[in-house]
Amino acid sequence: MKKLALLVVMTVFATTALLSQPHAYVGSAKCAMCHKTDAQGKQLPIWQASKHSKSAAALTSPEAAAKAKEMKLEATSPECLKCHVPLAEKAPEIKAEGVTCEVCHGAGNDYRKLNVMKDRALAVKNGLVVYDTPEAIKKQCLTCHENAHGLKFDFAASWEKIKHSKPKA
Repeated sequence: MKKLALLVVMTVFATTALLSQPHAYVGSAKCAMCHKTDAQGKQLPIWQASKHSKSAAALTSPEAAAKAKEMKLEATSPECLKCHVPLAEKAPEIKAEGVTCEVCHGAGNDYRKLNVMKDRALAVKNGLVVYDTPEAIKKQCLTCHENAHGLKFDFAASWEKIKHSKPKA
């Protein structure tokens, strides 16, 4: 009887521990499996062509070194990484991706399965972050782009370059 009680307690503990784990990051290659087609709005190619996909690499440029020096920082400092490589600490294995899909849409491991992605509410329950209004999208963008390096941010023009909605069926 004690063994059965111990087994039940251990099962409950293990289940609770697993369910309380934060969602895991998977990287753009996993997103690419579905999000590269016309039917899905070519989200991956749009991201690949954007400066977001190159934001980590940009920190290795002479311009970044000069800007960091001007700010009395290193290009690899937390102040730079928070926008150029937002997942550097949470998901170091994908930091080369820069501002990747999961920076805006949340860690994808638990919502990436097709049966989950086909059910928006279930995907959200499993960690997918969605933005239902242009204001919500703009708020997310401004976490990095509001007065970044003293540059004015034109949300409307920038959104036109990066938007990646799924076409209506």
